[in-house]
Amino acid sequence: MNDLAIQLSDDGGKHLYEQIYEYIRDEIKEGKLLAGEKLPSTRSLAEYLQVARSTVELAYGQLLSEGYIESSAYRGYYISRVEELYQIMTDMSQKEEEAAGTGIPSKEGTGKSYAYDFSPNAIDMSVFPFGTWRKITREILSGDRKELFALGEPRGDADFRRTICRYLHSSRGVNASPEQIIVGAGNDYLLLLLQYILGKDICVAFENPSYRRAYRIFSSFAARTVTVPVDESGISVKDLAGSGADAAYVMPSHQYPTGVVMPIGRRMELLKWAAEEKNRYLIEDDYDSEFRYRGKPVPSLQASDTAGKVIYIGTFSKSVAPAIRVSYMVLPPALLKRYEKECAFFSSTVSRIDQTVLNEFIRSGAFERHLNKMRKVYKEKHDILLEELRPFLKKYRLSGEHAGLHVLLTSREPADEEALIRKAEEKGVRLYGLHEAALEPVGRPEATVLLGYAGLEKEEIKAGITLLKDVL
Repeated sequence: MNDLAIQLSDDGGKHLYEQIYEYIRDEIKEGKLLAGEKLPSTRSLAEYLQVARSTVELAYGQLLSEGYIESSAYRGYYISRVEELYQIMTDMSQKEEEAAGTGIPSKEGTGKSYAYDFSPNAIDMSVFPFGTWRKITREILSGDRKELFALGEPRGDADFRRTICRYLHSSRGVNASPEQIIVGAGNDYLLLLLQYILGKDICVAFENPSYRRAYRIFSSFAARTVTVPVDESGISVKDLAGSGADAAYVMPSHQYPTGVVMPIGRRMELLKWAAEEKNRYLIEDDYDSEFRYRGKPVPSLQASDTAGKVIYIGTFSKSVAPAIRVSYMVLPPALLKRYEKECAFFSSTVSRIDQTVLNEFIRSGAFERHLNKMRKVYKEKHDILLEELRPFLKKYRLSGEHAGLHVLLTSREPADEEALIRKAEEKGVRLYGLHEAALEPVGRPEATVLLGYAGLEKEEIKAGITLLKDVL
């Protein structure tokens, strides 16, 4: 890192080493120096501040003894992971991710903290293969690969798109050529790109409840958005047909938030609806299809599309990491022509270095190994949660299990959903209500809460459910 801009004073108030120590300590506490970040060497900082090297060594020694920094032989000094100091920052980032990932409003500004947060959007990064990722990155950057710093193709690097194409065909049954794939920095960018491809005068239908963030994005440019109710098989095609919609945003493999898996009969009805008009399309959001714990993976809706009516959207945010910010969209041939005519001048929003690293991560087999490990970890947490919820099943109906990263509990009798959530908060447990994902009131007398388990440790799941015994 660069040398620290420390303003030293020689007025006799404090020793110079104390000033250096306090500056670095406060920067760490305030989150301006992050865990894992390297500090300047003692020689470098001493030369920059024009002080004796022993002065800097005294400051570093104090920070080291108090646990703010760590020393690595022959490498230097690094900021330590001091969890207590990062709690506020972690809480904020989790809330922002929840709001961005699920469309469920965060509770920012309430001043509340939770001992156990059953977020349906959290993931477990504890088993991510950091060593493999670091090795791939180092190997890619060690060569003289000047092309990685050039602009690249607007729809994404060709080799990366070929890899995605092979992966989607083998894992999701998606039928497409690399030319049909558009790589973008997150789903938001791809959805905004659709306004130029589909046009602003369209009417888009959404399942209710659904992914609120996508609904807000489409509402910002589409001429009209409508909501269509969801039943035990997914979106109601009868209601969709009467909505006047030109496109429908659906999640057939694992509907969010209800967890419904659309059966083949409903899928055929949906495809038939889209094929009835030339400019009708289905936008398939396949956000967490990798995680299924019983039976074989459900093929994508796009795999059954023979008329070129499905726009397929996927992401690596849940399967790799949210910070990767790499999503992809598969356009049917007719819309690909529109893209090439209207949008081919947009530059790619994903760094070529990130594309190359992720491409090698998938191509080498490391991604598949990571997914297999994650499925095992999540299944163990899933099974523990189901076991802990067993005593509640006389009063509540369980649904959405065996796939995804959350389950739903629905009261068997009329109940106040928001009251349940407030009572859980009093116990230090964060729950998420189905009403928070509703685009319009769903009019259900019973209460339904979402319980995500991916971001919690096994013992935390048990402890959190124990606290809910007096609530549920």
